[in-house]
Amino acid sequence: MPQSFSKGANSLPALSLLGALVSGVLLIGLVWYYFSPEFIDVGHAPVQPVPYSHRLHAGQLGLDCRYCHTNVEVSPIANVPDTQTCMNCHAQIKPESTKLLPVRESWASGEPLEWVKVNYMAEYVQFSHAVHVNQGVGCETCHGRVDQMEVVAQVEPLSMGWCLECHRQPELYLRPKEEVTTMGYVHPSDFVQRNLDRVANEGITPPTNCSACHY
Repeated sequence: MPQSFSKGANSLPALSLLGALVSGVLLIGLVWYYFSPEFIDVGHAPVQPVPYSHRLHAGQLGLDCRYCHTNVEVSPIANVPDTQTCMNCHAQIKPESTKLLPVRESWASGEPLEWVKVNYMAEYVQFSHAVHVNQGVGCETCHGRVDQMEVVAQVEPLSMGWCLECHRQPELYLRPKEEVTTMGYVHPSDFVQRNLDRVANEGITPPTNCSACHY
């Protein structure tokens, strides 16, 4: 009786299995990258109710981050400024600017401006700005050079792996506490050893256990 299939057909199951394996690995790799914070969140730059320029205010004018984000040293949340903060200057500076119309309307009505959140972390993550700022983690470490941004965007993934890099080796990231808001800060050549001494003397031990950051 003649054979229905050639001898080469014997290799088809193995080739099919290999193809399925390669396809599975490729699919996992694509999902791993394209569904990661590095791809989804980095670059997020929403349109705000007022075209506020950090490049102008924090860069050219040298406004300290804490003038607007007043609670960053005492609260888990780095608050956005209220209308009063904006009007402290803009009651006198460019009071007729059309770009500032939403600010003036907010001031007249008492309704707060609805700023759009830029930097996203998962809802099941607890993070305290105060803890990090008071230990010497600079604003630009997480938020980038906002003094050079016309429109603020998320520049870091803020993922668990990214956070753990700092928690495991804080000596590579800490700076003097008085320099936390300095943009473009340059570490001295011996900063790692200085930070190692700080970590030992001040008992800085960033947690790496799950319950430290997750509810």
